[in-house]
Amino acid sequence: MNTFLNYLVVAALFALVLAPVALGVARERRIDRQLREAERGRRAAGPPETGSAAQPVPAARRPQLRSWARV
Repeated sequence: MNTFLNYLVVAALFALVLAPVALGVARERRIDRQLREAERGRRAAGPPETGSAAQPVPAARRPQLRSWARV
């Protein structure tokens, strides 16, 4: 019985160590699939029209904030 419990503990620790890896791999595969679908959709739609495209908004300039390190 002790041998079985030892194997069970080792298997549980192994699963705890590999669980984050498995979740990360699954997340990466989902992101890759979404990117492929978006790329296929972009190719099917063709290039966007430049006349109706939104113009970039200039970034607002923030005043220089004084830091505690600069006295």
